[in-house]
Amino acid sequence: MALPSLASRPAPELTEPVPSVMPAKRPALAGAFARVKSFLADKSDSRLAQLVAGKVFLVRVANAMLALGTQVLLARWMGSFEFGIYIYVWTWVLMIGALSDLGLSSAARRFIPEYIELGALDNLRGFLAGSRWLAFAIATSIGALGALGVNLLEPYLDRFTIIPLYLACGIIPVYGLVQMQAGVAQSYDWPNLAMLPFFIVRQLAIIALMGAAYFIGAPTDAVTAMLIAVITTWVVTIGQMVVLDRRLRKKVPAGPKHYEPKTWIATSIPIFIVEGFYLLLTYVDILAIEHYRSPDEVAVYFAGARLLAVVAFVYFAIANATTHKFTEYHVAGDKERLARFFRETVKWTFWPSLLCCALILAFGRPLLGLFGADFTSGYIVMFILAVGMLARAAVGPAERLLNMLGERKQCAIVYAIAFAINLVLCVILIPRLGIEGAAFAISTAIVAESIMLYLVAKRRLGFHVFIMGGGQS
Repeated sequence: MALPSLASRPAPELTEPVPSVMPAKRPALAGAFARVKSFLADKSDSRLAQLVAGKVFLVRVANAMLALGTQVLLARWMGSFEFGIYIYVWTWVLMIGALSDLGLSSAARRFIPEYIELGALDNLRGFLAGSRWLAFAIATSIGALGALGVNLLEPYLDRFTIIPLYLACGIIPVYGLVQMQAGVAQSYDWPNLAMLPFFIVRQLAIIALMGAAYFIGAPTDAVTAMLIAVITTWVVTIGQMVVLDRRLRKKVPAGPKHYEPKTWIATSIPIFIVEGFYLLLTYVDILAIEHYRSPDEVAVYFAGARLLAVVAFVYFAIANATTHKFTEYHVAGDKERLARFFRETVKWTFWPSLLCCALILAFGRPLLGLFGADFTSGYIVMFILAVGMLARAAVGPAERLLNMLGERKQCAIVYAIAFAINLVLCVILIPRLGIEGAAFAISTAIVAESIMLYLVAKRRLGFHVFIMGGGQS
């Protein structure tokens, strides 16, 4: 029996699949293109927050790399002795400067969205102008007290630290202002304006000026470095102010201003206390190691902690990109939307943090080896510290949520307890276990902090903030 020709075969039914090779790829490509187009077209608050957080994260990573390069260059140009003086003095600037605005920069993320949501333009204009002057005045007072302290302690200070310390006091006033301006810029979703001037432009200016001093044969000691730090910080901050004012004029119509300094301070002080305890929680382990163990162990611990700092940048980026939205939804009375948005921020915080931890720990030994052969002994420390970082990421920026929704007192108590746990455990464990004891102390404190934040958020606000939970109980 002869086989039928191709022409005599019946046409396939419409439901019968038609074999194809190349056309099958077209729907996939079209689908991918459609998803990309949809992503770019998405203007929702969630997408905006993700983009802002991504920018903040990239700036912080770039800053970390730039800071490392700056430290290497300054160490070579200045020598270890003068560089050591500079680092000692600059550490004091960072610690005091971070608190020099008394929490007003964080309070900006509370007041600006609230005034915008309520349509209180007089209050908004008053805050945008008055809060910056208030922060500058407070920081100037702190700088003046610092200079007075240096003067009174001169007989007890090493002579080579005196002039750099005086110069450091000249940075504190503008440090308070730059923090305040960053808080305002972040409240308007301008992360580049908030962070690039201080974290990138200032660093590049310091490298350029110190490099110029080195190549023309000028002194490259700690006094020169601090003088350059004063000049660059002031110039960059003034430039940031000009750009910020120009943008605000386009955003906020001109009109009368209403000032509420007592309300601003009353709101910012509890935030200041929380930030103060957070700062102590961050530094107490290193200070305790310096007291109980050798400088070599301090260096190994610091190297391991510094490598894991990238994980903390994820948390920092998400918190700065989303905090003002908590206030906006709260003032609008949209608890369901707030719950859904915060649930998303926890996911954005935890999963990228977990990925960063996994990558850093996977390459931990060779990364520590870059510091020197002896530094690989800090590999176990990195695993212990990672537990605490992931615990904090698992509840997202919960303390920002509590602060913005009026639970500042409870948040301060949480951080005070966490600091006390860290301090007690450091005293007990470091003499016995060394740097592993320090890592265990701070990780235990952060785990306790995260549990307490979870409980406070659930009981006081009705939110379930853990990564595995829902947004609203």
